[in-house]
This record gives sequence, C-alpha cells and structure tokens, in this order.
Amino acid sequence: MQARSIETCLDADGHIARLTAHAGRLLKLQRIFEQATPAALRHQGRVANLRLGKVVIHATNGAVAAKLKQLAPRLLDLFLNEVPQATEVQVKVQPGIPDSTEPKKTAPANISAHGKESLTSLASRLPEDSPLRSALGRLLEKAK
Repeated sequence: MQARSIETCLDADGHIARLTAHAGRLLKLQRIFEQATPAALRHQGRVANLRLGKVVIHATNGAVAAKLKQLAPRLLDLFLNEVPQATEVQVKVQPGIPDSTEPKKTAPANISAHGKESLTSLASRLPEDSPLRSALGRLLEKAK
C-alpha cells in the first residue's frame, strides 16, 4: 500500500476540497489586504470571509473600521484581481481579534543585583547548547 499525501486525502472528499479552496482564497485575500493597507492598520484587521461576492473584513475597533471603509474601494479593486466574483467589501468591528502577527511587547524584567548574580551563576554551570542557558542569557540581557 502506497502512502498518500495530505493534499490527495483532502482533495478526495468534495466537501473538504471546497473548504480547502475557500481557505486558500481567504489567505490570498489576507495577503493582498496586508500589502494594501498602511502599516498602522495592517495588524488591526483580518479578512474573515468571502461569501456571495462579499469580502468581509473584521476590524479591531470603530476607528480602524472607519479607516478601512475609506480604503474599501481600493481594496475591492485589488481583490478583483484575485477573486473576480468579489463585488463588495464589508467592514465589521470585531474587538476580540487576536494579533498573532505582531510580537507582544513586554516590559524589561526587574531583577535585583543579587538575582542577576544568581542567574548568571546558574547559566554558567549549564551546558553551552542548553536551551535554558540561552533563555537565561536573553532574560539577563533584557533585565533592568
């Protein structure tokens, strides 16, 4: 028995094949959206769906939604190159959009001098290729 690729398995089922194709179109639209929007808005919205020619974009808040609505005609023109059946861009506020593309900014660790000494001592006793040693080194670099 010969092993089949995951794509072959997904394409074998009609429902899954349609879902896979739809997900692929949404990914392409998301890439277009990210390239066409200003950096300040790029991570504040997501292409959520494409249904009956309507591209739905979720925005993190009302201000972002208002700006994206101003950009909607230009976005529609760009979307038409990828999805000719697109007829409208609809922007909705969806406050709970997770922003996984932008790294979270954390405050530097506030470690006492004694704590730094202890961590440095611990790191020096660990093997060179130890992930813990690397993590401690990064922590100590960021510490106040």
